[in-house]
Amino acid sequence: MNLIKILQNDFPIISKPFKAMAKASGIPESELLANIKDLKNCGTIRKFGAILKHQKAGFSSNAMVVFDVPDEKVDELGKKLSSFKEVSHCYERPRFPGFNYNLYAMTHGKSKGELMDSVKKISENIGIPGFNILWSIKEYKKSSPKFS
Repeated sequence: MNLIKILQNDFPIISKPFKAMAKASGIPESELLANIKDLKNCGTIRKFGAILKHQKAGFSSNAMVVFDVPDEKVDELGKKLSSFKEVSHCYERPRFPGFNYNLYAMTHGKSKGELMDSVKKISENIGIPGFNILWSIKEYKKSSPKFS
């Protein structure tokens, strides 16, 4: 549990963050990395990663772009979508009556025009013309759960 408490804090922005975390914990870096791997292998943790505060990174226009893709192509097109630098994450959702979209991609740009151009390029590249853009107008929460 102590390792999880360490991992849920902000990551040191240095060249060897695991080494610094290991030193602060009083264990060798190799032991820290092995323990993280064990936690991941046994399913205690699924992943850890960075949370980008996109406005602070200069991306003022953000939108969830939703695509209507054939169900049998969701995995293939999801992988393609996630390869675009403008897309931070994408996932499949069920279709709803009156909202026939099943693949969602959070997309970022430095302006609305730039984001629109990116979405058009992405749509053409993956060969799916059916999409809708849901513009972000307010961010309510951006944090991970903390365990005590």
